[in-house]
Amino acid sequence: MIITISGAPGTGTTTLARGLAASLGLRWVNSGDLFRRIASEKNISVKEMNRLAEKGPEIDYQIDDAQKALAREGSGVFEGRLSGHLLPADLKVLLKADLRARAERIARRESKLPEDAMQETRAREESEARRYKKYYNIDINDLSVYDLVVDTGRFNEAGTFSIVLAAARARQ
Repeated sequence: MIITISGAPGTGTTTLARGLAASLGLRWVNSGDLFRRIASEKNISVKEMNRLAEKGPEIDYQIDDAQKALAREGSGVFEGRLSGHLLPADLKVLLKADLRARAERIARRESKLPEDAMQETRAREESEARRYKKYYNIDINDLSVYDLVVDTGRFNEAGTFSIVLAAARARQ
C-alpha cells in the first residue's frame, strides 16, 4: 500500500506520516530527508540547497525522481508537499490548517516568535507555489487529487491520526 501525506509547513505531516507508517508496518519516506541527503551528497548546506532549488528545477526533479523510485520499490507512507500530485497511491491525504495555527506550531517547534514564523512561512509558501506552477504546472491549492483532506486546526494529533488510520484501513 502506498499512502501520500501532503500539507503546508506546520500542518502535522511529519507527525502523522511517522505514526501512520509505524502503525501500519510501512516504511516512511520523507521528502525533506531526501532533500537533506542530497545536500549532504553535494557537500552543501540545506540553506545552499534551497538557493539552488530556487534557481532551477533540477533539485526538485532530483527529489521527485528519488521519491518515485522508492515508490516503485513498494509500499510506504510518502510525505511531501507534492507527493499527492506526483505519486500513484492507494490513499492521498492532505493536511491543512490556517496560517496562524501553523505559525504558532512552527514557532514552538523552532523556538521563534510566532510573527517571525508567520512571515517566514508565508514567504516560503509563496515561493513554493510559484515554483510548483512554473516547474510542474501544479496549483498547490488544487485539492482534487486528494482522497482525504483533514483540517488539523479542527482536530488534534490523535483525532487526525484516527481519521487517517481509519481511511487507510478502509483502503487495505
